[in-house]
Amino acid sequence: MPASINQRWAIDDMELISLLSVTDRNLGRLDMYSEYVNIDLFTSMHVAKEATQSSRIEGTQTKMEDVFLNDQDLNPELRNDWLEVHNYITAMNQAMAELEKLPFSSRLIRNAHKSLMKGVRGENKTPGNFRRSQNWIGGATLKDARFVPPPHTEIANLMSDLEKFANDNHNPMPELLKIALIHYQFETIHPFLDGNGRVGRLMIALYLVSEGILKAPVLYLSDFFEKHRQLYYDNLMRVRTHNEIDQWFKFFLTGVNETAKKGISTFDGILQLQKTIDEKLKKFGSRASDAQKVIHQLYKKPVTNVNEISGITGKTNVSAYKLISDLEKVGILQEMTGSQRYRMYAFRTYLNLFE
Repeated sequence: MPASINQRWAIDDMELISLLSVTDRNLGRLDMYSEYVNIDLFTSMHVAKEATQSSRIEGTQTKMEDVFLNDQDLNPELRNDWLEVHNYITAMNQAMAELEKLPFSSRLIRNAHKSLMKGVRGENKTPGNFRRSQNWIGGATLKDARFVPPPHTEIANLMSDLEKFANDNHNPMPELLKIALIHYQFETIHPFLDGNGRVGRLMIALYLVSEGILKAPVLYLSDFFEKHRQLYYDNLMRVRTHNEIDQWFKFFLTGVNETAKKGISTFDGILQLQKTIDEKLKKFGSRASDAQKVIHQLYKKPVTNVNEISGITGKTNVSAYKLISDLEKVGILQEMTGSQRYRMYAFRTYLNLFE
């Protein structure tokens, strides 16, 4: 049984305070890009990357470029993994929209869970509802489980406590430490029969946006958690067994700090890529306007085909193929299927910035 977190917290570890200060600065630098770039144009890529990495922790094998394929263009063997990733994107987008009228709350979390589990593994495990039976992590039975969350009869009180803490303005606490504690508590409560890891990671970006720390959901920790998976699990467990909350805070802040710096590097790369492409398009002559329309769309969806390009430009497929050929010659598009028919093209240099 985890202790209540809706209480006054005191932080006296100077190493932790120093790390918090550095992390806050880098997160602020990342958020500043919202002023310099069309942030909405690139948010879909950040969400797609998070969905891919968060689902990978659960065992899926979907690659970034696969996320942007249409259902009919997908290898049937990859469809289930692809659907889990798309559900994550849907859950994130819906939750971000709901933040405009809902606070960070159990209702918001349950709605996200319902979208996350639709039509995938775990869809029969009461999506959108807290569990009404015991679950466990690791092991075949409760007897050999690595971790046993609290009984289902305690979930309502524990989640109510978490919700009050998230919205408590009377006991101030640095927001990054607050979401670190919320994430720990949620994963310890494990309120759903399935999908707790993905929902818990999704909540981090939701909270940062809900509190105005970020203007758009462009910071996600799943990549960091995936690369340090065992350390992530170990640090969570050490809080449960040895009350080492400061060590969990340091691990979490390190993840935010490293991820923010990578995000800054990605946006710098995007700005440089835009300059490079603008130079290349000067040689396109009369087709420069159509090329610009296509590239604008590629920043949102960096995988395309001739039919999509024809639709974007309003030109025939023959004209679209000529434009594709021009974009291939200057290295903007790259054919990714190796087939003669139903070819797909990737905006590879852009995708590489996120991988």
